[in-house]
Amino acid sequence: MDGGRGGAPRADLSQLHAVVPLRSLEGGKTRLGAALDAEEREDLIVGMLRHVLGTLLAWGGAAEVLVVSPDRALLSIASAAGARTLRQDAGDLNDAIRLGRDDVMAGGATALLVLPGDLPLLEREALERLREAADAALAAGGGAPLVVIVPADARSGTNALVLSPPDVIEPAFGHDSLRAHLEAARAANASVLLVEDPVVGFDLDTPADVERLQPARLAELQAIGAMPGLEAAWPAP
Repeated sequence: MDGGRGGAPRADLSQLHAVVPLRSLEGGKTRLGAALDAEEREDLIVGMLRHVLGTLLAWGGAAEVLVVSPDRALLSIASAAGARTLRQDAGDLNDAIRLGRDDVMAGGATALLVLPGDLPLLEREALERLREAADAALAAGGGAPLVVIVPADARSGTNALVLSPPDVIEPAFGHDSLRAHLEAARAANASVLLVEDPVVGFDLDTPADVERLQPARLAELQAIGAMPGLEAAWPAP
């Protein structure tokens, strides 16, 4: 990677790779239990994953899409959708992101897009807006390391990161992640941009989120998730 003054790494969005970290299917979205039963939650998780991956791949703005998870079933679904997959043996969501980041950096990634798999309204136009914002921040920062953050609409969380270099900060998803990412970016002397986007900022974590989603969209995602025959065989250990 090219260095700037004093050999400091510079931001470069030319090889942007997307990493989608996932928890296990069985333990996913348990907070939605008051609104949806186990089968409904599973269909919703799979439906949102298929939607997010389909949107990312149709967008074409990422050199590749990598899904990292400990769950073989989700990795099979992701592979069938056209994503590359990487199995996580241990650790939490941030460990999954680090695992994916290190993998794509070894393959030449100069920038990283971290996106969750639970964005029910994601669209190509939102991804394009995010890329345009990152391009503008890169130009304004004169090539300085770059951190672009899309806050969750609850304002304390993070729903997307664009990082260049990919390891400019460590992922800190979880409680109060927005503040943690902002503090890490400032400590790294990176150019920082907050992009508030109602599409990327909306995820499904609580029964209140389900109530905000149009019933027709919820039913559509569950139907996508219930569709059989789309899984590819994921290699056994």
